[in-house]
Amino acid sequence: MQTTLFDLTGKVAIVTGGNGGIGLGMARGLARAGASIVIAGRNKAKSEDAVRDIETLGAKALAVTVDVTDKASVADLVEVTLKQLGRLDILINNAGMSVRHPAHTLSLDDWHTVIDTNLTSAFICSKAAYPAMKDAGGGKIINIGSMMSIFGASFAPAYAASKGGIVQFTKSIALSWAADNIQANAILPGWIDTALTRTAREQIPGLNENVLNRTPAKRWGNIDDLAGAAVFLASSASDFVTGTAIPVDGGYSTQG
Repeated sequence: MQTTLFDLTGKVAIVTGGNGGIGLGMARGLARAGASIVIAGRNKAKSEDAVRDIETLGAKALAVTVDVTDKASVADLVEVTLKQLGRLDILINNAGMSVRHPAHTLSLDDWHTVIDTNLTSAFICSKAAYPAMKDAGGGKIINIGSMMSIFGASFAPAYAASKGGIVQFTKSIALSWAADNIQANAILPGWIDTALTRTAREQIPGLNENVLNRTPAKRWGNIDDLAGAAVFLASSASDFVTGTAIPVDGGYSTQG
């Protein structure tokens, strides 16, 4: 039975990159807890498919096409959310991508693309959401990091840098906005079975075996494994939790 502590009825959440992968898994979790969901992504058709998926759970959902690296596009996203759903309580900064090259072969353009998509977008979206959350008396920001927030990645230095930065950015806004009753936390997914990691398994020899050997749970995660942490950090259950980074990784990061 749903308890009031984790009840998101009447709340409105924006999930960037929520039209697939772990973003969709978290969006489903929030929808099951009662929230209305705004799927924010670049691919309109994919976002509309995600909306239909969420609506089967009995939740209200809306697709908004957005470029999360563009200030004006993000401002429009927040404006549409407020106009159509009346409020903004939860922001999940999940949009992300990777380019897999070691530092000596990584182009500067690729570096900027990854940093802008994964890290700068979280700043742009959080800043845009802040006034609505402050005016409402509080809010929840959930930034999505990675195991690369903890470990280095020889094959993806820009991705690792962006995800390390996500944790420090989360701590910074948690401090800045605590007085406004806005809690900011990060989720650090482990190795989750998504289109992105399937490509990684094709490009990185031995990755599948290494993940299974190191993960105590002896499996890859699935996108719905992120739902519980997202609901916790989006709900009143976490009102005294801010500035944290929570691994959801089957124990991967506990291994020495």
